[in-house]
Amino acid sequence: MIAALKGGVSYFVVVYSLGFLLGMIRVLLLAPRTGEMGSVLLETPIILGASWIVARWCANMFAVPATVVPRLAMGGVAFALLIAGEIAVSTFVFGRGWQNTAALYQTPPAIVGLAAQVVFGLLPLTQAILDRGSRSN
Repeated sequence: MIAALKGGVSYFVVVYSLGFLLGMIRVLLLAPRTGEMGSVLLETPIILGASWIVARWCANMFAVPATVVPRLAMGGVAFALLIAGEIAVSTFVFGRGWQNTAALYQTPPAIVGLAAQVVFGLLPLTQAILDRGSRSN
């Protein structure tokens, strides 16, 4: 289980860092030209593609077993840290209270973002399932 925890923390750190950079590009460059929803729709496949690569790298680097519990733990740790990071940035950087942060998740762009975050959390498990399926063929 230690491998899954290390993999999840590493997965979070790398993807969160990349997401922070992409988020700055989205807010400063894309959103003024494409609108908030357009910029989120442009950013989402990029961050999920990167997440796919990073999840595989972290699972291999820390030898996270390709079984349900360890891969779900890896993704769950990464997802929990991601949500905690989002709340921390919203609260401490943007000065939003809990209620304002929760209200943001009711907008269409934030719903797309949250759906992408759930997919992010499930990618390690998805890869294990797909890998197992390809080996049995």
